[in-house]
Order: sequence, then C-alpha cells, then structure tokens
Amino acid sequence: MIRPIRLLFTTIFFLLVSNVYAQPSGSELLQGKETTTAVILAHGRGGGPDANVVGPLRKAINNELGFYTLALQMPVLPDKDFRTYAPVFPDAYKTIQAGIDYLVKEKGVKRIYLMGYSMGARMTSAFLAKQPHPAVVGFIGVGLLEGGGDPLDANQNIRRIRLPVIDVYADGTPLDLRSANNRQSLVSDHYKQMRIEGAEHSFRGHDSQVAQVIIAWLKEQEQKR
Repeated sequence: MIRPIRLLFTTIFFLLVSNVYAQPSGSELLQGKETTTAVILAHGRGGGPDANVVGPLRKAINNELGFYTLALQMPVLPDKDFRTYAPVFPDAYKTIQAGIDYLVKEKGVKRIYLMGYSMGARMTSAFLAKQPHPAVVGFIGVGLLEGGGDPLDANQNIRRIRLPVIDVYADGTPLDLRSANNRQSLVSDHYKQMRIEGAEHSFRGHDSQVAQVIIAWLKEQEQKR
C-alpha cells in the first residue's frame, strides 16, 4: 500500500505546483498596498525593467497610488534595426500574458493597466490589438511610434484598441511628433494625448512630468469605477 499512497501524494503535489503562476523571468515587482489594481510596464528596445521611462514610472506609481507594478523583461535583440523585432512579438505576447496571469492568479489583481514605452509600446499595443484580456482596463503608451507595418506600427495597433488610452509623446524628435500628429484624430473622451514639451524620445530629464500626467490619468480612471 505504500507505493500507491506515495504515487497519490506525488500526483497531488504535481497538480498543485502546475497550477502556480510564476512571476515572469527577469521582471521586477513592487507589491501593492491594499489594492487589487496593477500596472504592467514594458521597456524600450535594448532595455530592462529599470530602464529609462519604465524604471522611474513604476516606482512613482507604486509610491503615490499604492498599485502593484510589474516591469517585464521583454525580448532584446542585438540588432539596432527595429524591424528585426517583428519575429519576436509572439514571445513578447507570452511574456505579457504571463505577467497578467501572475497578477490575477497569484496576487488577486482585478484591474490592470498595460503600459509600454517605445518598442514596449509597439509590443503592448499589438498584444491588445490581437488578444485583449478582460482584466486589462486601460492602455498607457509612451513614445508610440508609427512605421514598420504589422505588428510593429503602434499607430495601426492603437486604432484597434477598445480601451481608455493615454498617449504621452515627446515633441523634440521629428518621428515622435509626426507619429503623434497622425493620431490626433483619435482624441476623444476615451483617448487622451499628452505632449511633453522639450522632451526627446528618451524622455531623459522629464521623468517627473511623465509620471505626473500618467498618475493623474490613472486617478481619473479609478474614479470612474
């Protein structure tokens, strides 16, 4: 009788372990403070969870609003040509989905805002355009850029997103400004554009401004619940 009992316990243990949703590899989590709301952040090309824009923003949101923040490690390629990233978008979707599953299943999160900067904005906007998730209630795009075709073109992706959106853009880089101007027709009660004057695409030196406008928008969204 010993071996069947051991087999039973082994099977139960395997089932329990297999139902655990792990924190995505390489990601950085800041614990929420008595909340069921979270922000998932995706960095730009060649970056990581503490890279420019996402690093300061995740800390500011957690500190001021008490939300969970989960900064993901997105796919990184050595090639500087942004078009080479198109084949790794399915891997990016898996990482985003893993982040959602982890927060919902393991942390009890019910409302998620998905944020992306630059390449991360291309990836997160493409994810929401192709496979929206009911727990995701809003999209934060910083440095959204057009071009590259499907799935890279954030301007194309964002037109298919049926969620409240804040679109934060720099006016100091021609591509950023042109991309933002080509999205102006989307501005509405559910789509807000915020211009960061004097900022370039990196937004370096403008972290507090970026955080301020996004935190204000998040407060507005939460008040509408």
